[in-house]
Amino acid sequence: MYNRTLVFAAACIGLLLFGIGMITLGSILPSLAEKFQLNEVAAGTLVSILPLGILAGSLIFGPIVDRYGYKGMLAINALLMVLAMQGLAYANSLWQLQASIFLVAFGGGVMNGAGSALVSDITEGGKGANLSLLGVFFGVGALGMPVLLGLLSKNFSFESIVSTVGFCLLLPALYFLLIRFPEPKQQEEVALKQGMRLIREPALLLLGFYLFFQSGAESLVTNWTTTYLLQKAGLSSQQSLFALSASVAGMTVARLLLSRLLKKVSPFWALMASLCIAIAGSFTLMLASAYGFAIAGLALLGAGLAGGFPIILGYVGDIYAKLSGTAFSIAFVIALAGNMLINYMMGVISQAFGIGQLSTALLLTLMVMILLLWVIRGRIRGKVAV
Repeated sequence: MYNRTLVFAAACIGLLLFGIGMITLGSILPSLAEKFQLNEVAAGTLVSILPLGILAGSLIFGPIVDRYGYKGMLAINALLMVLAMQGLAYANSLWQLQASIFLVAFGGGVMNGAGSALVSDITEGGKGANLSLLGVFFGVGALGMPVLLGLLSKNFSFESIVSTVGFCLLLPALYFLLIRFPEPKQQEEVALKQGMRLIREPALLLLGFYLFFQSGAESLVTNWTTTYLLQKAGLSSQQSLFALSASVAGMTVARLLLSRLLKKVSPFWALMASLCIAIAGSFTLMLASAYGFAIAGLALLGAGLAGGFPIILGYVGDIYAKLSGTAFSIAFVIALAGNMLINYMMGVISQAFGIGQLSTALLLTLMVMILLLWVIRGRIRGKVAV
């Protein structure tokens, strides 16, 4: 027996750690570049380690939690993140820093995937609503770390702040060890063939490819809008970063609202409405010659993209409940491939045609997502409530 509330809290803590881990590198990158005398290419190489670590964590967590359960996986990865945060703070060589970044990303990938699968497993109905509420905690972690660094950096070094936050992650590790989790779904050895069959599931592939473009759209917003606002809109660096935080805030608030709305509204139509909001945000971004338009556009984009992962993962959890961890692993791996590929393509487009094409790239990605959503609806109708 397990306490559903305590287990849900464990998943929320996992997403909080994922948010902290994913935003920490970007927050301290200027300080790391100064400390290690890194040029722009070397700094960019450090950032490129993040998706590789997340990909590795997303790939392995599913089969492990299906076979052995969640307790050990969550606790071990919390401890890994403690060590990795100390590495970010006190690494003396570049390879130590690179290893620490990979471990932070790996642990975050596991926390994100396992936390989402765990909520899916303990939710009888309305998985999308609970997954939306879960996603709020990623936003809290992602917003909290830059705020903390901003408030304390005048009095403390970034090393001491990151190290202290890292040691605080010992508390979640202890929490994971103390509470009961659901029993593993596969008491016998999970057959490799059984997991491999999921890769050929048309519905899972369609859902995964929706997340391919969802993750790509999120990466366009996260990685390219500050450059877009600096070069096209003529905003200052501080204004651009503040506008970018509006997208995280918009996503966090929207997920909080969706956690209630999805109990009353069809997930399909909620997601379709979300995509329309994101399209409105893209058009607003085109007009971002004024600071207010930039904030409004990015807030709308964040709110519009908020429903993608919770709703689609809710479908995955409903359809593939017996091997939810493995199914989530496949979905996340496809999503991360989209993140990396679309991000790379935007770099090629930007070099060839200028950063001004960002809003066009966003609009095209969102239109593909709308088309995919209609195809998905036809494919999963009858398997799950749409």
